Amino acid sequence: MPFMNGGITRMNEMLPSLPPSEKKIAEYILKNPESAISLTAKELGKRSETSGAAVIRLCKSLNLKGFHDLKIRIAGDLQSKEEYGFRDIDPDETSLSIIEKMTNNSIQTIRETAQLIDIDQLQEGIQSMNDASKILFIGIGASGMIAQDAVQKFIRINKNAYAFEDMHTAALVLANMSENDVVVGISFSGETIEIANMLHLAKKRGVKTISLTKYGKWPVTEHADIKLYTSTTREPIFRSGATSSRIAQLQVMDILFMSVAALQYPVTVKHLDETRAAVDFFKQGNEKIKK
Repeated sequence: MPFMNGGITRMNEMLPSLPPSEKKIAEYILKNPESAISLTAKELGKRSETSGAAVIRLCKSLNLKGFHDLKIRIAGDLQSKEEYGFRDIDPDETSLSIIEKMTNNSIQTIRETAQLIDIDQLQEGIQSMNDASKILFIGIGASGMIAQDAVQKFIRINKNAYAFEDMHTAALVLANMSENDVVVGISFSGETIEIANMLHLAKKRGVKTISLTKYGKWPVTEHADIKLYTSTTREPIFRSGATSSRIAQLQVMDILFMSVAALQYPVTVKHLDETRAAVDFFKQGNEKIKK
């Protein structure tokens, strides 16, 4: 487990979609985190006017191993003193203030996304991508840019990587993929029906599927063998969350890329040197043309 914290983050992320009894428990913990970590599941159920069984269900909804896991993570949250919080842009905001707010929002998003990473799911995704003959990244709109960025990274280490926003074209590639290949569906909302349908098709064909969405249960995650999450972010007016979500998605993709690269380090260095030399060749050619 890379971070022994993130319990509070997970509850905040899932709060709107929790069943009533689990939501009552989460709200109690968020208001009383210090006292909650000293209680048993039965005691917490009584304090929150629910039950010990509901506490266990909450932990399951949060994708945690149990109440002990949740308490350890909350204790880690309480020890973390540095908190930025999300702040939106105000009318007539100065450039200096915008720089500060956007920087703090990005830091908070990266921190929360790191707390949501499940190391077992991450390692399974890394191994699957390392073993894959082909990797197909699919995303639409802003998520499509993340898919394109991922392709640019993975082809540098000699991976057959593809990215398409057009689902018909993506389906053509998918039709020729095997069980050793991987499809990565990127959708911040987790509700993009085209991405959900593509992952569904991939699963039917026996192709390994990975989802990258905001935290929670969504149509896209329903068809994913491996589920990776980013922080939801909470900016209402200018939707600076669109900026934060992009940073969070890039963060997870960079972690996947670096991890795959590290598994085959000597070969990775060789491929990176070769791709760098190829790019330098064209740069030198362009300089000669200018002269």
